[in-house]
Amino acid sequence: MRRDEVLRVDRSLSIPLDELRWRFSASGGPGGQHANTSNTRAEVRFDVAGSPSLGPRQRERLLVRFGPEVRVAADDERSQARNRALALERLAARLAGALHEDRPRHATRPTRGSKERRLQAKRQRSDLKRSRRSPPTD
Repeated sequence: MRRDEVLRVDRSLSIPLDELRWRFSASGGPGGQHANTSNTRAEVRFDVAGSPSLGPRQRERLLVRFGPEVRVAADDERSQARNRALALERLAARLAGALHEDRPRHATRPTRGSKERRLQAKRQRSDLKRSRRSPPTD
């Protein structure tokens, strides 16, 4: 692996692959002799607390969310290389999801159109229920 290769998480965060620790083990499940002899399950660990790639705000968000270490495993495929790629994708997705900040919602007034649509739906529902009633007996 080249030292300049990075895991691109989002626009503001790229993690050099040499900061990730890998572990491989036998994958469970069916697969015959191949599954019994090859270590295709890939587990990747990322040290949040000790990573120099993270800024202070990013580190704080990840520590609150995951603790000092993030661990992701993949054993979906029979190939170790494919499981490595899946583990990297999952790690990037987990980190990006934890770093994403929702914009604060500002309360707004309902538009005239939304009020009219709501009232129209209420009228239709009322008419439907009225049509189901039995006619009054005099």
